[in-house]
Amino acid sequence: MKIAKISMLFCSAVLGVSCTTTKNYTVNSKSGTMTQGTADFTQKGKTVSLDLNVYKLTPGIHAVHIHEKGDCSATDGSSAGGHWNPSKNDHGKWGSEHFHMGDIGNLVADKDGTARLTFKTDKWCMGCSDESKNIIGKSLIIHADRDDFKTQPTGNAGGRVGCVEIK
Repeated sequence: MKIAKISMLFCSAVLGVSCTTTKNYTVNSKSGTMTQGTADFTQKGKTVSLDLNVYKLTPGIHAVHIHEKGDCSATDGSSAGGHWNPSKNDHGKWGSEHFHMGDIGNLVADKDGTARLTFKTDKWCMGCSDESKNIIGKSLIIHADRDDFKTQPTGNAGGRVGCVEIK
């Protein structure tokens, strides 16, 4: 009986480790800016975490959204399309009554233009078959301005200064 329990615990531990996926990306500058940084996405079990570190931003508040297309080829980031919104909800603040699946929120750049945002959710997945949750094939966009969480459909976030293709 002990051997069976130990075997089951060992197999569970192996499965737990194998159920973690991490993808690391570089932020591409857009719209003539010098924006730089990294975006790390990790899925552990049913939770996806984002660790976004950005440099060379203008000091202040900048919106961060997931956009519908995994394409950062346009110089202004427009090739990423609009906000990812598979449920067709109004734009808003994450966790409020109405929000897009891509409505992450704001990050704050200090006087040197450095900012970090961490985010966790069980509403996303990486590479799963549920297209209403799968972030692979989308883009992460850093905007020039803050998200006001009201203006439809973009939050009045301004131009696109950074882009990450989530592959």
